[in-house]
Amino acid sequence: MATTPLRSGNTSSSNRRRVASATIIGTTSEWYDFFSSSTAAALVFPKVFFEQAGPQVGALLAFASVGISFLFRPLGAFLAGHYGDKIGRRAMLVVTLILMGASTTLIGLLPTFNQIGVTAPLLLLLLRVLQGISAGGEWGGAVLMAVEHADPKHRARAGAFPQMGVPLGLLLATGVNALMTGVISPGAAFVEWGWRVPFLLSIVLIVVGYLVRRAVDESPVFQEMAATATRAKVPAVELFRKHGLLVIVAALVFAGNNAAGYMATGGFIPAYATSPAVGLGRTDVLLAVAYGAAVWMFFTWLAGELADKIGRKRTYLIGFGAQLVSVFPFFWMLDSGSLGLLYLGLTFFAVGLGLAYGPQAALYSEMFPASVRFSGVSISYALGAILGGAFAPMIATALVQATGNINSVAAYIAGMTVISLIAVSLVRDRSGINLSPSNQAEQETGALVTSPQPEAARV
Repeated sequence: MATTPLRSGNTSSSNRRRVASATIIGTTSEWYDFFSSSTAAALVFPKVFFEQAGPQVGALLAFASVGISFLFRPLGAFLAGHYGDKIGRRAMLVVTLILMGASTTLIGLLPTFNQIGVTAPLLLLLLRVLQGISAGGEWGGAVLMAVEHADPKHRARAGAFPQMGVPLGLLLATGVNALMTGVISPGAAFVEWGWRVPFLLSIVLIVVGYLVRRAVDESPVFQEMAATATRAKVPAVELFRKHGLLVIVAALVFAGNNAAGYMATGGFIPAYATSPAVGLGRTDVLLAVAYGAAVWMFFTWLAGELADKIGRKRTYLIGFGAQLVSVFPFFWMLDSGSLGLLYLGLTFFAVGLGLAYGPQAALYSEMFPASVRFSGVSISYALGAILGGAFAPMIATALVQATGNINSVAAYIAGMTVISLIAVSLVRDRSGINLSPSNQAEQETGALVTSPQPEAARV
């Protein structure tokens, strides 16, 4: 019997709401875990795990532990992409969620260097590697569940929900750490035991995320792939054989936003703003970063709405333009030592961050054909994270140590933004393209402005 192809978006409104809840809750849980680690790398890990190396080298080593986890994202992306394109999106979402939660909880239980010596930082690196593998597979599954269930007219809005989980995870992580440093375990108590609590609390978010994700239906696109036997045998191999250039361009599109977002609102700011050069209080800075995350989240949502109205590419160009204009003023305000100016700088900078992040789920999903889509979006995202945010806090710290000037960091982020601005200009906006496997031929062509468009897309 012939199988009638399912059009993407052919799901009930109630199921779409469940999918939206599942993607944002699960992604928030994952990134709460990840940002808890980056915040601890800025405030605690140099003292707890790397104190013997001295303050400057210890800070670099702590941020290097963040970067190492990024290096293993492609492995997570390959594994999740391979099995996500073969056995389903939902199953991989559950696996990555459990892996991230277990790794984060164990970090909160680690002995210190003073207790077990060099074994402590080695165990920390191992758990950071597992976090990186999980993060590499999480994003692709979450955005595909959101986008492939969505009405094509509102695909960017649906895709913005898992995107919002990143700043929301940062908001929760910095908020909990601010509570620990300012109320529950101020001063030395935070270094002694308070830093562990945010890690241990992740188990609550993981349980909630697991229950919600188990309740949603599998992606209709994958259901059609399974029914019509259109799944690739080795998706990653087919991806690079047919779409290698597209993966590189997609990775570069993300690199500038990731470098700015992860370094500026993550690990570098708490470390630099609380250093003697600036002199702000630890809790005050964490609350400011939490505020910046809230602004970032709002503009991520707004970008999803905007991308459905004016297109993904145009929204990206506006976002990268805003990010580029704000980067030097932001770092000048950070360097001023004024808490009020830090809030103002984060406000302006987070606008561009959100506008250049909200459309990503829809843009990536519409770039790759159904048979390799999970692999395509996951691997592109992971490679972009390595090029952008992997060692951004460490690079920024090294630049400040070498030059004594925050302008060097601003120039670095501005350069990364320009690279992504050029990369997104090479992408063709394919808003609303049919994501069904039955449209594989059209999906195979036309994603870059240098590639020929399919006949159906010509006017």
